Amino acid sequence: QVQLVESGGGLVQAGGSLRLSCAPSGRTFGSYAMAWVRQAPGTEREFVAGISRRGSSTYDGDAVKGRFTITRDGAKNTVYLQMNRLEPDDTAVYYCAATPRPGVRTSPHEYDYWGQGTQVTVSS
Repeated sequence: QVQLVESGGGLVQAGGSLRLSCAPSGRTFGSYAMAWVRQAPGTEREFVAGISRRGSSTYDGDAVKGRFTITRDGAKNTVYLQMNRLEPDDTAVYYCAATPRPGVRTSPHEYDYWGQGTQVTVSS
C-alpha cells in the first residue's frame, strides 16, 4: 500500500508560480511511476504530467507544456510539480498519483494510488 501526501497548493495571481510536492510512503519510492492529475469542478480528471520510476522519462500534458515541470528526488522520496506562468484555467484540485507500471502512463485510469489532493486557485 502506498500513501501519498501532497502539499504546496494555494492562491496565486495569473502569471505567478507554485511548486507542489508529493511524498509517498509505505513502499519503495523508486518502484513507482508518478504523475500529477488535476480536476476542476464539473470536469473529469485530467493528466498534467508524469515521470517514470527512475526519472529518466517525463511527459507533459498539452495544456501545460512549456509551463510545468515534473521532477523527482530519490534522496528525499519526493516528486515535485513546478508550475510557472499560471493561468486561471489551471485552477483545480491537483492530485498526486502512483503506479507500479513501467514508463510514463498518461491516463489517470492507469494509476493505482492517489493522494487527497491540494487546491490550486489562479486569480485573473
